[in-house]
Amino acid sequence: MHAMAAARRRLRSGEFLREVPRESSLEDRESSDLLDVPAAVVCAFCGEADCGGCESEHSRSGVLAIIPWERAREPALARLWSTARATTRDAEAFFELLPDGPVLPALRFAAACELLASSAFFAGFVLLAAVVAPEWLKHTALDPEARLTALRIVIAGLPAFAMLTVLAHAIHGLAIDVGAGRNGARHARSRALRFGLYACGWDLLLGPIGAVVVAAKEGVRASLALTGKHAGLPSRATLAFLRGTYRLEGERARSALAVSWTGAALATALVTIVVVVTVVALAIG
Repeated sequence: MHAMAAARRRLRSGEFLREVPRESSLEDRESSDLLDVPAAVVCAFCGEADCGGCESEHSRSGVLAIIPWERAREPALARLWSTARATTRDAEAFFELLPDGPVLPALRFAAACELLASSAFFAGFVLLAAVVAPEWLKHTALDPEARLTALRIVIAGLPAFAMLTVLAHAIHGLAIDVGAGRNGARHARSRALRFGLYACGWDLLLGPIGAVVVAAKEGVRASLALTGKHAGLPSRATLAFLRGTYRLEGERARSALAVSWTGAALATALVTIVVVVTVVALAIG
Protein backbone atom coordinates (compact mmCIF):
# COMPACT_ATOMS: atom_id res chain seq x y z
CA MET A 1 0.00 0.00 0.00
CA HIS A 2 2.85 2.37 0.78
CA ALA A 3 4.41 1.64 -2.62
CA MET A 4 1.14 2.36 -4.41
CA ALA A 5 0.65 5.60 -2.45
CA ALA A 6 4.14 6.73 -3.42
CA ALA A 7 3.50 5.71 -7.02
CA ARG A 8 0.27 7.70 -7.14
CA ARG A 9 2.06 10.76 -5.80
CA ARG A 10 4.65 10.42 -8.55
CA LEU A 11 1.88 9.87 -11.06
CA ARG A 12 0.08 13.07 -10.07
CA SER A 13 3.34 15.04 -10.10
CA GLY A 14 3.72 14.17 -13.79
CA GLU A 15 7.31 13.02 -13.28
CA PHE A 16 7.08 10.02 -15.57
CA LEU A 17 3.41 9.16 -16.01
CA ARG A 18 0.38 11.31 -16.49
CA GLU A 19 -3.40 10.99 -16.48
CA VAL A 20 -5.34 11.25 -19.73
CA PRO A 21 -7.80 14.17 -19.45
CA ARG A 22 -11.40 13.31 -20.17
CA GLU A 23 -14.62 15.25 -19.73
CA SER A 24 -16.36 14.18 -16.54
CA SER A 25 -20.07 13.67 -16.07
CA LEU A 26 -22.20 15.35 -13.38
CA GLU A 27 -22.10 12.12 -11.38
CA ASP A 28 -18.28 12.08 -11.64
CA ARG A 29 -18.06 15.67 -10.41
CA GLU A 30 -20.32 14.92 -7.47
CA SER A 31 -18.25 11.84 -6.62
CA SER A 32 -15.03 13.85 -6.74
CA ASP A 33 -16.22 15.90 -3.80
CA LEU A 34 -16.20 12.75 -1.68
CA LEU A 35 -13.18 10.84 -3.04
CA ASP A 36 -9.59 12.00 -3.27
CA VAL A 37 -9.15 10.73 -6.84
CA PRO A 38 -9.29 12.47 -10.22
CA ALA A 39 -12.79 12.93 -11.63
CA ALA A 40 -11.73 11.35 -14.91
CA VAL A 41 -10.61 7.84 -13.93
CA VAL A 42 -9.80 5.80 -17.00
CA CYS A 43 -9.43 2.03 -17.18
CA ALA A 44 -5.79 1.24 -17.90
CA PHE A 45 -6.78 -1.66 -20.19
CA CYS A 46 -9.78 -0.55 -22.26
CA GLY A 47 -9.40 3.24 -21.86
CA GLU A 48 -13.05 3.80 -20.92
CA ALA A 49 -14.02 6.11 -18.08
CA ASP A 50 -17.19 4.17 -17.25
CA CYS A 51 -15.51 0.76 -17.07
CA GLY A 52 -16.72 -1.20 -14.07
CA GLY A 53 -13.50 -3.22 -13.93
CA CYS A 54 -12.16 -5.03 -16.98
CA GLU A 55 -11.83 -8.73 -16.44
CA SER A 56 -8.72 -8.52 -18.61
CA GLU A 57 -7.25 -5.62 -16.62
CA HIS A 58 -4.18 -6.53 -14.58
CA SER A 59 -3.15 -3.08 -13.34
CA ARG A 60 -4.40 -1.58 -10.11
CA SER A 61 -3.36 1.97 -10.97
CA GLY A 62 -6.90 3.11 -11.80
CA VAL A 63 -5.72 5.48 -14.54
CA LEU A 64 -4.39 5.19 -18.06
CA ALA A 65 -0.65 5.73 -17.66
CA ILE A 66 1.42 7.13 -20.49
CA ILE A 67 5.18 6.51 -20.59
CA PRO A 68 7.35 9.51 -21.59
CA TRP A 69 8.77 7.60 -24.59
CA GLU A 70 5.25 7.16 -25.95
CA ARG A 71 4.47 10.91 -25.93
CA ALA A 72 5.08 11.60 -29.60
CA ARG A 73 4.98 15.40 -29.30
CA GLU A 74 8.15 15.63 -27.21
CA PRO A 75 11.71 15.46 -28.64
CA ALA A 76 12.98 11.90 -29.04
CA LEU A 77 16.13 12.32 -26.96
CA ALA A 78 14.20 13.95 -24.12
CA ARG A 79 11.65 11.12 -24.17
CA LEU A 80 14.42 8.53 -24.25
CA TRP A 81 16.28 10.04 -21.31
CA SER A 82 13.14 10.64 -19.21
CA THR A 83 12.02 7.05 -19.67
CA ALA A 84 15.44 5.54 -18.98
CA ARG A 85 15.70 7.70 -15.86
CA ALA A 86 12.27 6.58 -14.66
CA THR A 87 13.01 2.88 -15.25
CA THR A 88 16.10 3.17 -13.04
CA ARG A 89 15.59 5.87 -10.42
CA ASP A 90 11.87 5.24 -9.97
CA ALA A 91 11.92 1.58 -10.98
CA GLU A 92 9.37 0.26 -8.50
CA ALA A 93 6.77 2.95 -9.18
CA PHE A 94 7.40 2.85 -12.94
CA PHE A 95 7.05 -0.90 -13.38
CA GLU A 96 4.21 -1.31 -10.88
CA LEU A 97 2.15 1.14 -12.94
CA LEU A 98 3.44 -0.05 -16.34
CA PRO A 99 0.39 -0.10 -18.64
CA ASP A 100 -0.37 -2.49 -21.43
CA GLY A 101 0.04 -1.16 -24.94
CA PRO A 102 1.77 -1.70 -28.28
CA VAL A 103 5.09 -3.54 -28.25
CA LEU A 104 6.69 -1.67 -31.17
CA PRO A 105 7.34 1.61 -29.30
CA ALA A 106 8.91 -0.36 -26.46
CA LEU A 107 11.05 -2.26 -28.98
CA ARG A 108 12.25 1.02 -30.52
CA PHE A 109 13.12 2.32 -27.06
CA ALA A 110 15.05 -0.85 -26.23
CA ALA A 111 16.97 -0.77 -29.53
CA ALA A 112 17.93 2.89 -29.06
CA CYS A 113 19.07 2.29 -25.47
CA GLU A 114 21.18 -0.74 -26.31
CA LEU A 115 22.76 0.80 -29.41
CA LEU A 116 23.77 3.87 -27.41
CA ALA A 117 24.96 1.78 -24.47
CA SER A 118 26.97 -0.58 -26.70
CA SER A 119 28.57 2.33 -28.58
CA ALA A 120 29.49 4.01 -25.29
CA PHE A 121 31.15 0.86 -23.95
CA PHE A 122 33.08 0.47 -27.21
CA ALA A 123 34.25 4.09 -26.99
CA GLY A 124 35.36 3.44 -23.42
CA PHE A 125 37.27 0.35 -24.56
CA VAL A 126 39.09 2.41 -27.21
CA LEU A 127 40.04 5.05 -24.63
CA LEU A 128 41.30 2.35 -22.28
CA ALA A 129 43.32 0.75 -25.08
CA ALA A 130 44.87 4.13 -25.89
CA VAL A 131 46.17 4.25 -22.32
CA VAL A 132 47.23 0.66 -21.64
CA ALA A 133 48.03 -0.59 -25.18
CA PRO A 134 48.76 2.38 -27.43
CA GLU A 135 51.03 0.40 -29.76
CA TRP A 136 48.34 -2.22 -30.40
CA LEU A 137 45.79 0.50 -31.08
CA LYS A 138 48.21 2.24 -33.45
CA HIS A 139 48.86 -1.03 -35.28
CA THR A 140 45.12 -1.66 -35.62
CA ALA A 141 44.57 1.81 -37.03
CA LEU A 142 47.46 1.75 -39.51
CA ASP A 143 47.55 -1.87 -40.67
CA PRO A 144 45.01 -2.32 -43.54
CA GLU A 145 44.07 -5.90 -42.63
CA ALA A 146 43.74 -5.20 -38.91
CA ARG A 147 41.78 -2.04 -39.64
CA LEU A 148 39.37 -3.92 -41.91
CA THR A 149 38.79 -6.57 -39.23
CA ALA A 150 38.15 -3.89 -36.61
CA LEU A 151 35.69 -2.11 -38.90
CA ARG A 152 33.81 -5.37 -39.53
CA ILE A 153 33.53 -5.96 -35.79
CA VAL A 154 32.30 -2.41 -35.16
CA ILE A 155 29.86 -2.14 -38.06
CA ALA A 156 28.36 -5.60 -37.69
CA GLY A 157 29.22 -6.46 -34.11
CA LEU A 158 27.83 -3.47 -32.24
CA PRO A 159 24.31 -3.64 -33.73
CA ALA A 160 24.30 -7.43 -33.34
CA PHE A 161 25.32 -7.18 -29.70
CA ALA A 162 22.69 -4.52 -29.06
CA MET A 163 19.93 -6.61 -30.62
CA LEU A 164 21.02 -9.70 -28.70
CA THR A 165 20.87 -7.70 -25.47
CA VAL A 166 17.37 -6.56 -26.37
CA LEU A 167 16.46 -10.20 -26.98
CA ALA A 168 17.85 -11.18 -23.56
CA HIS A 169 15.73 -8.51 -21.86
CA ALA A 170 12.66 -9.63 -23.81
CA ILE A 171 13.19 -13.25 -22.76
CA HIS A 172 13.50 -12.12 -19.15
CA GLY A 173 10.19 -10.29 -19.44
CA LEU A 174 8.41 -13.30 -20.93
CA ALA A 175 9.93 -15.51 -18.24
CA ILE A 176 8.21 -13.30 -15.65
CA ASP A 177 4.88 -14.06 -17.32
CA VAL A 178 5.65 -17.79 -17.22
CA GLY A 179 6.52 -17.56 -13.53
CA ALA A 180 3.38 -15.58 -12.76
CA GLY A 181 1.22 -18.10 -14.63
CA ARG A 182 2.74 -20.97 -12.66
CA ASN A 183 1.72 -19.19 -9.47
CA GLY A 184 -1.93 -18.75 -10.32
CA ALA A 185 -1.94 -15.38 -12.07
CA ARG A 186 -3.54 -14.63 -15.42
CA HIS A 187 -1.09 -14.30 -18.28
CA ALA A 188 -0.17 -10.82 -19.57
CA ARG A 189 2.45 -11.62 -22.19
CA SER A 190 2.45 -8.33 -24.07
CA ARG A 191 2.83 -6.34 -20.87
CA ALA A 192 5.58 -8.68 -19.66
CA LEU A 193 7.34 -8.20 -22.98
CA ARG A 194 7.03 -4.44 -22.56
CA PHE A 195 8.59 -4.83 -19.10
CA GLY A 196 11.62 -6.57 -20.58
CA LEU A 197 12.02 -4.01 -23.36
CA TYR A 198 11.64 -0.96 -21.12
CA ALA A 199 14.12 -2.53 -18.69
CA CYS A 200 16.76 -1.80 -21.34
CA GLY A 201 16.71 1.71 -19.91
CA TRP A 202 18.83 0.35 -17.05
CA ASP A 203 21.74 -0.30 -19.43
CA LEU A 204 21.64 3.27 -20.73
CA LEU A 205 21.36 5.10 -17.42
CA LEU A 206 23.80 2.86 -15.52
CA GLY A 207 26.35 2.89 -18.34
CA PRO A 208 28.94 5.48 -19.39
CA ILE A 209 26.38 7.74 -21.09
CA GLY A 210 24.20 7.88 -18.00
CA ALA A 211 27.20 8.62 -15.80
CA VAL A 212 28.34 11.48 -18.05
CA VAL A 213 24.89 13.04 -18.48
CA VAL A 214 24.04 12.85 -14.78
CA ALA A 215 27.45 14.30 -13.87
CA ALA A 216 26.87 17.20 -16.28
CA LYS A 217 23.32 17.86 -15.09
CA GLU A 218 23.44 17.02 -11.40
CA GLY A 219 27.09 16.81 -10.42
CA VAL A 220 29.72 14.12 -9.92
CA ARG A 221 28.25 12.99 -6.58
CA ALA A 222 24.91 12.20 -8.19
CA SER A 223 26.70 10.34 -10.98
CA LEU A 224 28.62 8.20 -8.49
CA ALA A 225 25.38 7.50 -6.62
CA LEU A 226 24.03 5.77 -9.72
CA THR A 227 26.10 2.69 -8.88
CA GLY A 228 24.01 2.25 -5.75
CA LYS A 229 20.86 2.11 -7.86
CA HIS A 230 22.07 -1.10 -9.51
CA ALA A 231 21.99 -3.11 -6.28
CA GLY A 232 18.89 -5.29 -6.41
CA LEU A 233 17.34 -3.21 -9.19
CA PRO A 234 16.06 -6.08 -11.39
CA SER A 235 14.56 -7.88 -8.39
CA ARG A 236 12.88 -4.76 -7.03
CA ALA A 237 11.48 -3.84 -10.43
CA THR A 238 10.25 -7.39 -11.09
CA LEU A 239 8.53 -7.69 -7.72
CA ALA A 240 6.83 -4.33 -8.27
CA PHE A 241 5.71 -5.48 -11.72
CA LEU A 242 4.36 -8.75 -10.29
CA ARG A 243 2.48 -6.78 -7.67
CA GLY A 244 0.99 -4.24 -10.06
CA THR A 245 0.26 -6.43 -13.08
CA TYR A 246 -0.35 -9.92 -11.70
CA ARG A 247 -1.35 -9.02 -8.13
CA LEU A 248 1.25 -11.41 -6.77
CA GLU A 249 2.96 -10.73 -3.46
CA GLY A 250 4.78 -12.67 -0.80
CA GLU A 251 5.83 -16.24 -1.47
CA ARG A 252 4.03 -16.49 -4.83
CA ALA A 253 5.82 -13.38 -6.08
CA ARG A 254 9.19 -14.74 -4.95
CA SER A 255 8.46 -18.03 -6.70
CA ALA A 256 7.64 -16.19 -9.93
CA LEU A 257 10.79 -14.11 -9.51
CA ALA A 258 12.88 -17.29 -9.31
CA VAL A 259 11.42 -18.51 -12.59
CA SER A 260 12.20 -15.17 -14.22
CA TRP A 261 15.83 -15.41 -13.09
CA THR A 262 16.10 -18.84 -14.69
CA GLY A 263 14.94 -17.32 -17.96
CA ALA A 264 17.34 -14.38 -17.57
CA ALA A 265 20.26 -16.74 -16.91
CA LEU A 266 19.50 -18.82 -20.00
CA ALA A 267 19.12 -15.68 -22.12
CA THR A 268 22.45 -14.30 -20.85
CA ALA A 269 24.21 -17.57 -21.62
CA LEU A 270 22.72 -17.60 -25.11
CA VAL A 271 23.76 -14.01 -25.80
CA THR A 272 27.31 -14.67 -24.54
CA ILE A 273 27.73 -17.70 -26.79
CA VAL A 274 26.36 -15.91 -29.85
CA VAL A 275 28.50 -12.80 -29.24
CA VAL A 276 31.70 -14.86 -28.86
CA VAL A 277 30.95 -16.87 -32.00
CA THR A 278 30.12 -13.69 -33.94
CA VAL A 279 33.29 -11.88 -32.90
CA VAL A 280 35.45 -14.91 -33.76
CA ALA A 281 33.74 -15.27 -37.13
CA LEU A 282 34.23 -11.59 -37.96
CA ALA A 283 37.86 -11.69 -36.87
CA ILE A 284 38.62 -14.80 -38.95
CA GLY A 285 36.57 -13.76 -41.95
